[in-house]
Amino acid sequence: MKNPIKLLIIEHDIISSAVDVALKADILIGKNDKLYSEVTTNLLQFFREYADKIHHKKENLILFPEMVNKNELLKDGIIKEMYNNHDEFREMINSVEYYLLKKDYLRTQQQMHVYAEALLNHIAVENDEVFQIAEMLFIDKELENIYFRFIDADNEMLLNTKPNLEKQINELMKLF
Repeated sequence: MKNPIKLLIIEHDIISSAVDVALKADILIGKNDKLYSEVTTNLLQFFREYADKIHHKKENLILFPEMVNKNELLKDGIIKEMYNNHDEFREMINSVEYYLLKKDYLRTQQQMHVYAEALLNHIAVENDEVFQIAEMLFIDKELENIYFRFIDADNEMLLNTKPNLEKQINELMKLF
């Protein structure tokens, strides 16, 4: 069976790898500010494109609405929290970029740490709670349908970009 939850967990692993790079980038501050700026710029692009436009969009437009359709009680609870987190992440990334553009690398990294911690906590909640609920709510055929909707969404949302972004993170990981 094609399982959409496994697909999301794989994406979470890739996003977590990017978070690892973001947390390690502070060693560049004061030693190689130019490289720090380049790495952080690439991370911002990754988080905006991959985490938000590819990964979160599938959750926001497909998985979460389907979960609420199955159980209305989820709407004002954990699903609302996940939507709110996604909105907060966009604001956090804008804050990181603000300080990066000002070349205030210490504040940039402080904001990146705030974002990284929030994102890792969010991933843990999704992996340990939201996805478990989803797998209990849906029968195999429904999960498979959601999986194929995810694939269609990836095709619509820059599928060619997704492997390039994954490769970019693998290259950045080699720096640390």
